[in-house]
Amino acid sequence: MRSPGSVWRCSSIFPILELIELASVSRHLARRCAAQALYQWMMTGQAIAEIESAFISDDGLNDSDISYFRHLIEAVPERRDALEQRLHGMIERPLSQLDPVERAILLIGAYEILFRPDIPNGVAINEAVEMAHLFGATDSFKFVNGVLDRLAGESRSA
Repeated sequence: MRSPGSVWRCSSIFPILELIELASVSRHLARRCAAQALYQWMMTGQAIAEIESAFISDDGLNDSDISYFRHLIEAVPERRDALEQRLHGMIERPLSQLDPVERAILLIGAYEILFRPDIPNGVAINEAVEMAHLFGATDSFKFVNGVLDRLAGESRSA
């Protein structure tokens, strides 16, 4: 099976579009790795700096936007309380009862919706849904989509 980045490395008659596609894949991979790193952080309590160095030394980050990966794994824990407070209003059960994978994905999506105006809400939601398809339980993508869509709607009206 090809890695997602290899699909975009084919030669193109549109080099600008290819660069945009590569950047998009690079950010996508950074989000995926960040979700895994945040999951590890929540499950082990390990220092973010240790997790970061382990992920960066691993080959899994080769095709990703490492600076965005670093940004996410530093900013999400810094704003965890604010993010969880906002998410709490969108979820009918305590966040502590969520699957840790879903929780990590929701934290990244919520962070991008609330604190990254340069990232369209639709992109943040779609990326989170894709991660939920990949890492989550069977129907977790529906849950992630619903929660982040409500959050995005609330943040637009605020």
